[in-house]
Amino acid sequence: MSTANGARPAGLFGNRFFQTVLLSNVMLQIGIWVRNFAILLFVTDMTDSDPVAISMIYVAEFLPIFLFSFIGGTFADRWRPKRTMIWSDFLSALSVFAVMATLAAGVWQMVFFATLVSSILSQFSQPSAMRMFKIHLHPEQMQQAMALFQSMVAIFMVGGPALGTFMYNRFGIEVSIAVMGVAFLLSAAVLLRLPETPSGRETAGGASGEAGGAPAGEPRRTESFWSELAEGFRYVWRSPVLRVLGLTFALAGIGVGMVQPLGIFVVTEKLGQEKAFLQYLLMVNGAAMLIGGGLIAALARRVLPQKLLAFGMFAGAVTTLGIGLSEYIWLTLVMQFIAGLTFPSIHIGISTMILRWSEASIVGRVNGVMSPMFMGMMVVMIATGGSLKAWFPLETLYAVSALVMMFGTAALATIFRHRPPEETAVQAASGMTSH
Repeated sequence: MSTANGARPAGLFGNRFFQTVLLSNVMLQIGIWVRNFAILLFVTDMTDSDPVAISMIYVAEFLPIFLFSFIGGTFADRWRPKRTMIWSDFLSALSVFAVMATLAAGVWQMVFFATLVSSILSQFSQPSAMRMFKIHLHPEQMQQAMALFQSMVAIFMVGGPALGTFMYNRFGIEVSIAVMGVAFLLSAAVLLRLPETPSGRETAGGASGEAGGAPAGEPRRTESFWSELAEGFRYVWRSPVLRVLGLTFALAGIGVGMVQPLGIFVVTEKLGQEKAFLQYLLMVNGAAMLIGGGLIAALARRVLPQKLLAFGMFAGAVTTLGIGLSEYIWLTLVMQFIAGLTFPSIHIGISTMILRWSEASIVGRVNGVMSPMFMGMMVVMIATGGSLKAWFPLETLYAVSALVMMFGTAALATIFRHRPPEETAVQAASGMTSH
């Protein structure tokens, strides 16, 4: 449990909740990567590589983050998280099988629907999972848990594209869609092992502390959906740590998104290689992310999350500038490796800070407020990155990206002295005991 009582927690892998969510996410990652690449290749074949049709895949995947993140986070606090997560995976599977039926009828355009529905439902299940992390893990375990999940994601970033490509090339879109649906069903089945967890409304005390919730022991009054949604924004704004985190999240999105579409130009213009060489840069980066997640998992308890995040932002700034200026293959590969090694620090630090500086009854809404800041800025910069390349030299764009990430590092320095609320509570309780 996340209640800080000073007792040393049991091992993370011995935690039934963590075992269940980790296995469920393995199933989900299989389904997601088969979906992403099978549908991408299928749409490419059906439209003769029409860029508009291909871009619609990414619209279906990312647009729900802007439209449903706030809503999903609010409902994640109102509903019981176990039920929300199971129903989200089950409905995703149903939508996939519905798409299979339309494919049999010859309506291939419905493949976009599969991506859209699963992306929408993930905006409800993901903040529900964050609530359960807050409730069922000890605070000392949260950063290590986030690191292990980042390592799992890195494994699929390396192997997922090959898996999705193999499924489509070997078995076709129908079997690939079926695998996707079965993966979502298996995830829902695994989640049945989760412990029952009360909704935010059933949590005694509500969002206390900085949010100004009801005192402990008093029942939380029933509020309208819009009032609870607004409460999430107020909670973030009243917390100096979460305010800085939101700014940092947005700056990270700008910095990452600005250079995301420019890798191909680094390969062709700076290194003088063919476009196919880009895959080697991505492979080095993905392998390093896997190692980095493992290292952070081993060292998680020794570093405050805001310092871990600042380290990731600083390393990202240095490596981004190095990649933009380098004209040597070996140096660019080294920079890519260091960038991949340290990039997990950003996501792990942000996720841990959201968990440790948010009350259990409001963590879904905090996550719903924060997520669009990074993704929104990143998508906007990805969309404009190619246009900016026509106006500015490659080196300038990489330098600006590095500068933005340095601003994020400087902002985080202002909250280095802040300790997570549960640590402050333990220290206060220890002080009272000693008198």
